[in-house]
Parts: sequence; C-alpha cells; structure tokens
Amino acid sequence: MHEQLAKYILSKVAVNDRQLETILSYFKVLTSQKNEILLTEGDISKRMFFVGKGCLRVYFIQEDGLEATRHLAFENAWATALMSFIKQTPSKEYIQAVEPTTLLYISHNDFYYLLEAIPGWEKFYRSYLEYAYINNTDRLMTFITMNAAERYKLLLQENPIIVQRLPNKMVASYLNISQETLSRLKSKI
Repeated sequence: MHEQLAKYILSKVAVNDRQLETILSYFKVLTSQKNEILLTEGDISKRMFFVGKGCLRVYFIQEDGLEATRHLAFENAWATALMSFIKQTPSKEYIQAVEPTTLLYISHNDFYYLLEAIPGWEKFYRSYLEYAYINNTDRLMTFITMNAAERYKLLLQENPIIVQRLPNKMVASYLNISQETLSRLKSKI
C-alpha cells in the first residue's frame, strides 16, 4: 500500500527517492471495519488518512439531529477533519469508515515535521489545501445555486461512484436532501 501512496505523491510533486522514502516511513497501516468511527465530535483530529481501499466519510450532526456529509474519500483520496487537524482544536466532525477500509495514516506531528524537513511535502500540502478549498467552495455553491435535481445530475456526471457504492441515506446526506427526494429523483432520472 505504501507503493500506492508513493505513486500518488509522485503524481503531484517531484521528490527524490530518499525524500520519498522518508515521507513514506511516517505512514502507518490501519484497517477499519464497516461503519467504524475513526474520529468523534469533540476529539482533536491527530491523523491525516490516505485511503488505499474502501471509503471514509467526514460528516457532522446538524441541529435537527440529521447527519450532513461534508466529504467522501474513496481510493487514492485523503480525509481528515481539516479544521481540527490544522488548529488542533476539538472537531465538530466525525470520520467513519463506510466500507471495510484499508488506510495509511500520518500523525499531525509527523505531518508537520515533514513540512519543515522536505520542501516537496510542503508543495504537496499546498496542492491538497487548494483542492480542499476548491472542492468545498464548489459544493457550497451548488447548495446555493442548484436545486436537488440539478445537484443529483451533477453528482452522477462528476462522481457516479458515490451513487454506485453508497447507501441512499448517505447519498442524500451528501446532497443535503431527504431520502424521499433522492428516491423520487432516482426514479425520474
């Protein structure tokens, strides 16, 4: 699995073999069961996860008690409760393995050590932050400018794996719509 991460890193930034070996040495393997919670609201996010196989979901609980899914990370994607990870403050989010999942993770301290030690890792992190910012802004804009049907069509177009692999309840939570609305949309589209 470290090979998978190495490929991913090299697709984003240029680092030499020694630097790559150093980066990879800080990542540990973790396997999670389906529905296992890896981070709970109120805990401080001390790990950044890379998904080798499976899916992680980052979500929070709304005032009405419903879950709202902010991020889904499938193979070759990253997940953490980013605000908590950066600020080292209690998380407002949960991280859950949606499927049996194999991960690589790095601790907050090791992650920040690598930022100081390897310039290519800092460039990699900047790329990750830019992606997270763009992704979150795009999602926010769709909630403001699109109706449920338009959001569902966009999801099918850009990220069909979500609909293919996840239960309706989670898809609805990701789209910020009810399960009933999702069922109606699925029957029409």
